[in-house]
Amino acid sequence: MKPSTEKRLFNYALYYKKGILIGLGCLIIAVALELAGPLIAKTVIDEHILGVEGNWQEVLTADDENTVSYKDSNYKREDRLTNNDQPTGDPVTIFQVGTAYYFVNEEVPLQGERSAENNRITISTAEETFIFEGEKLSLAEIYPFFKPEQKPILFLLGLYMVLLVIAGFFQFYQTFLLQKSSNQIVKKMRNDLFEHTQRIPINYYVDQPAGKIVARITNDTEAIRDLYERVLSIVVTSVIYVAGIFVALFILDAKLAAMCLLLIPLIFIWMKVYKHFGTKYNKVIRSTISEINGNINEAIQGMPIIQAFRREKKTKEDFEELNERHFIFQRKLVKLSSLTSYNLVTVFRNLAFVGFIWYFGSSSFGPESIISIGMLYAFVDYLTRLFEPVTDIVNQLPLIEQARVAGSRVFELIDHDGENIVNEKVDKYRGNILFNDVSFAYNEDDYVLRDISFAVKAGETAAFVGHTGSGKSSIMNLLFRFYDPQKGRITIDGFSTQDWSRQQVRSHMGIVLQDPFLFSGTIISNVTMNDPAISRQKAIQALKTVGADRFIEKMPNSYDEKVTEGGSTFSLGERQLLSFARALAFDPAILILDEATANIDTETESIIQRALDVLKKGRTTLVIAHRLSTIQQADKIFVLEHGTIKEQGNHDKLIKEKGLYYQMYQMQQGRKKAAV
Repeated sequence: MKPSTEKRLFNYALYYKKGILIGLGCLIIAVALELAGPLIAKTVIDEHILGVEGNWQEVLTADDENTVSYKDSNYKREDRLTNNDQPTGDPVTIFQVGTAYYFVNEEVPLQGERSAENNRITISTAEETFIFEGEKLSLAEIYPFFKPEQKPILFLLGLYMVLLVIAGFFQFYQTFLLQKSSNQIVKKMRNDLFEHTQRIPINYYVDQPAGKIVARITNDTEAIRDLYERVLSIVVTSVIYVAGIFVALFILDAKLAAMCLLLIPLIFIWMKVYKHFGTKYNKVIRSTISEINGNINEAIQGMPIIQAFRREKKTKEDFEELNERHFIFQRKLVKLSSLTSYNLVTVFRNLAFVGFIWYFGSSSFGPESIISIGMLYAFVDYLTRLFEPVTDIVNQLPLIEQARVAGSRVFELIDHDGENIVNEKVDKYRGNILFNDVSFAYNEDDYVLRDISFAVKAGETAAFVGHTGSGKSSIMNLLFRFYDPQKGRITIDGFSTQDWSRQQVRSHMGIVLQDPFLFSGTIISNVTMNDPAISRQKAIQALKTVGADRFIEKMPNSYDEKVTEGGSTFSLGERQLLSFARALAFDPAILILDEATANIDTETESIIQRALDVLKKGRTTLVIAHRLSTIQQADKIFVLEHGTIKEQGNHDKLIKEKGLYYQMYQMQQGRKKAAV
């Protein structure tokens, strides 16, 4: 049983765990430093700005900066008394009523509703009412009591600024390292995926439109890159940020922090609901995108045919049908997100603030409050900060779910059975080919070759002829190991082709197809295929041997002329000559010509025929041909019909037998005479 998509995505992340762990370490430090802000603010408010109000003790001497002189006496806050201080008299209280401060020569309760009239102070609690005589302090008199707080406030503010600068440094490195790691992960995934496409047997590509495979390597991996970037740099950041906030909340008030923990299961339940519907919608969306890519790819490649047969409207309708399906499910996904994401977090946030107000009660915000102003500020600040990362997490869910579905599609391709690429060199074989009772079917039971047996000796030229569907190209596919036969054995110089890797079998073979394909680059790069073993001079010599120099040397850049994708700027005959030179440059032991001259004009064909005379020496050549005139000099001719060999021999022998070959030859000769 294969592991889940999530686990496999996680395993890919482990390849770059060092950068991720360092980045997460930087993140934790940055979050801790940043979240120190509200705690510092609480300390500044409660202990320094509002800390003047409270009990003070008269001391004998003013021995430090925390001692305040008032009316020829020295006073010090009770919480700052040291063992060296010498208290005298009873504690006094500095009391705030409204905006005014009062000095009371005794210790008074700090909780309760306060009022003052003509230095008469009244404090009312639920149980009783207290009345004290106090002295209203002027601005000049209260200022000395605030002066000791200036340095601690400036120190704490400076400390917070330093922490923010350090946090910014760590924040930069965590962002850089996590995003670098996410890009490295996807780079490896793309390389692995592309490498695997070369290990997958060729029959997989028969049923798969190129656009769908391209979509998996590009669009789907790009969606996965978004996943890693979001998860590593946003979701993980947010989770650590939330964890840090809860730690701070528990430090402030454990009971209220525990109430806030209810938010976590609510988010978890919502994520499960979103995953259920989001997966269903995203599977259709990602599949449709692949189909759209395949449709566009096919339409662009076949545009001349579409326009020639006036199928623009039908092609447009097919595209619009796919586009409409994509739009419908994208709309469903947007509706799912818009109904929940931001609105859901807003509801949770409002409920949290309602719970906060209910917990403390409306009366708690009066002067007798059971919570300090600093505590209130810190808690509100943390609650506000708490919902920012929650919003970030919820907003990433659509992209995460989309990437998860994309990941399942990527791993589905990776899981397709492939073969290891083995490029270990094998000695150049001579080219003795033997097919022994070979039967082959592209599908399980529909055999296209039945008990095929023949032998071609090294250096011989063998031709295969027959009507369309007779099995000519299938023989070449088996020899080249694009496929393997269900029955029988194929050997080269006595070695079974299945004892070698596909790459080793092909290492000394060359092939020229009926419809030649050229790659983007130059004429030289198309001949050498960027193989360092093929020199420029060798490539030019191959081009001259096939006669391609006749048109190449007339071009502005000669052999360095640019080639567009597919070689669309060259005629079919010119493309065929270039592909012929490509096969020639690799000096193969076995050369396969799959109807290589079928679409070439007579003049170009004569050029190739002259090149073939040079090429055939010391080389086994297999030719698939519709034009029988091109194979009359072949050493052996095999005539196929419905997957079996009906006749074999050279041209003269087969003409004398007056069988299938004779009939085909007579038909072609008749068409030639009619054409003349």
